[in-house]
Parts: sequence; structure tokens; C-alpha cells
Amino acid sequence: MGQELKTRNILWRIVLLGIVSLSMVTMTSNVCVAAPGFPDIVAHRGGTGDAPENTVYAISKALQNSADAVWITLQLSSDGVPVLYRPTDLKVLTSGSGPISALSAAQLARLDAAYYYNPKDGYPLRGKGYGIPSLEEVLKTFKDTFFYLDIKSPDADPNRMATALSQVLERTGALSRVRIYSTEAKYTAAVQAMPHFETRDETRTALANVTMNHTCQLSPKFGSWYGYELRRDVTLIEETTLGVSPPSPSRLVWNLEAKTCFIDTGKGSILLIGVNSADDYATAASLGAAAVLVDSPAQARHWPTQVSMP
Repeated sequence: MGQELKTRNILWRIVLLGIVSLSMVTMTSNVCVAAPGFPDIVAHRGGTGDAPENTVYAISKALQNSADAVWITLQLSSDGVPVLYRPTDLKVLTSGSGPISALSAAQLARLDAAYYYNPKDGYPLRGKGYGIPSLEEVLKTFKDTFFYLDIKSPDADPNRMATALSQVLERTGALSRVRIYSTEAKYTAAVQAMPHFETRDETRTALANVTMNHTCQLSPKFGSWYGYELRRDVTLIEETTLGVSPPSPSRLVWNLEAKTCFIDTGKGSILLIGVNSADDYATAASLGAAAVLVDSPAQARHWPTQVSMP
């Protein structure tokens, strides 16, 4: 999964390796410790570190733990209903098997979405009635909650997904309390009429240019949102007229230069992914992040009290 980026006269191909362990990464010298403000704490997949992901139970628990917003993952059922589920196969997390798109929303609701949760304690939530919920059910149940909607449907037509989302948001009156994200540009393109993040490719390219080449290539875009990992391991391949260099490991890291580019110059807002410690929360705050994506709201609820404000 390569990504070609132009920086000055050098063409870099970036190959993503995955998110590094944040606790093992040394902070860069131009990242402050003091925080100008508290970023919103967003429960990743409803708080996957505390409960069965993407379930009503998880969302309730996240809100009890003072999460400011909730990030949920969406796919499309066989009857065109947006439902909450992440993996490509139901057998990964539920009592069922096969793709989400093979079953109706009613059939998915009858599966056990907590079937494989917490094997260390003997799967304590099995058989408790936590099925795969629809987006509409979630929006109606949590009427005052802001949701980030992550489209991960591997086989859904983008326009069909966008239409289904639009209809649900209209019926529930929830358009003002959602923002849509996807790692795939085809879904981002299809939801332009709704609140959305800029594409991951655009975000990654701009971040690489500003942190590696010290150039900001973003034009002011008022109201824009960008979501990306606080730190992301990559491999760089330099292509010149003389040939291709051997792969070189590198790391994309948000810093104050990136803050200036995305927030001050680009007039955007940042959501940082993979923030799972008080130190990383303080770093995100110092970078002006509007929100951070966390796995455990139960842990994150204490972070604001551990950050020293200027």
C-alpha cells in the first residue's frame, strides 16, 4: 500500500508499516509539554479497551466514563442499513460468520456481538443480548452524543452508503452531531454534502511535506477536519533520475510545525489517533488538537487533571 509524495524535487514513496507503540517513542524536541487547551476525548469504537467494540453497551460505558464523543465503525447490511461493525468477517467478533453484507440488519441484531470479548475472564458478556446495532438505533438511543462515523464497509457502493447515511441522519435529525471519516477516498468523495474529514491521502501528504521537507502545501479551508495518527511508522523510497534508493525507515510525527500548517495556515481542526497515555494527551494538547481518539475512556477520563496548564 504505497503512497507517492512530492517534496521539492524528490519523489518519496511512503509505505505504511503500522502504528508504533506510543509508550516506546521518544518525543521530538519541538513538541511542548504545556497544553493550550483540553482536546475532546473520543471513545475509539465506543471504547474498545473497556467493552465489546461498537456496541450499545460500549457506548454507554464510554459516556459513563466522561467521553466527550464516540467513534463508531460502519458497514452496510444486505438490506442497505448502516450498522456498527469493523472486521470483514463476522466470525472475528461475533457468534456468526461471513461478511456483514450477507445478512439483514434484523439478522445482525440477533448475533452476539460480545461473544469473544474478554477471554481472560471467560467471556463474561456472552449471551447478554448485545447484538450488532444499527446507526439509527444508536443515534436515537444517545440523542445528545456527538459521533464520528468511520466507514469501513469493504464491499459497499460508496453512493449507496452515502445515500443510506443521509437518510438515517435526516430521519434522526443528527446531521449536526456527526462527522464522517474513511481511510478510503471513494467514501469521502461520496459524503461531501455531509460533515466529513479531508481524505487520509491529503492529510498524510501534507504532514509528510511539512515534517520532512518543512513546506506547508495546504490552502486555507475553513471548517476542515484532519484525522491521523499522532505517530506513524513509514518506509521512504527516494526516486531520482539516477534510480531508486533502498527503503529507509522513517516516522511521521505531528509537531509544532505541523500545527502551524494545519491549524494556523490551513484553518483546520485536528483529531489525533492512537493517543493512549497522559503524556500523549499532553502532547496532543500542546499541538492544538481539537480531539484525540482513545481506546479506554476509563483511563483517559483522568488525563485532563494530569496536564499542567500554562
